[in-house]
Amino acid sequence: MSAHTKDQDLKEYTHDELAAQPIGAWTGQAYRLVVGALRAQLAVEGLTQPHWWTLNHAAGAPGSWTRTTLTDRLTPYGDLNTDFDEVYDGLIARGWLTEDATGAMTLTEEGEAGRLRARERNLRVHEQTHQGVLPADFVVTVNVLRRIVANLGGNGNLPDDGK
Repeated sequence: MSAHTKDQDLKEYTHDELAAQPIGAWTGQAYRLVVGALRAQLAVEGLTQPHWWTLNHAAGAPGSWTRTTLTDRLTPYGDLNTDFDEVYDGLIARGWLTEDATGAMTLTEEGEAGRLRARERNLRVHEQTHQGVLPADFVVTVNVLRRIVANLGGNGNLPDDGK
């Protein structure tokens, strides 16, 4: 765990000082720290975020995703110019994912075990990010960010389950 935990003292600021803060700077820093922590935990399992996304989608809808449909679904979330065919091929070579004659992908037992290990690692990051944050405050934050995304022309709705 990082030296910066819930025990870190945060200075108090006035409402006006906080209201004047640049949202892009704070969301950018939060993004880099959260995603960096998640990526570091996934790397312990030899995974990247696109591997993680693939494992979760395949687990959530076994045999429902093909390379094309899953790539279409995941591409908007990537920020690393991911070659998804390389991701799928790597998971297949590892014995974690199978692809049938129709192109439908399904996790193997080894893939599910690896996904569950990675999930536990990611849950630790999730718990760390929520330390000292009330659930109601987290919900307000997500709703504010959704509104900001929508105000700037993005999709502020939660992702659907893809089924």
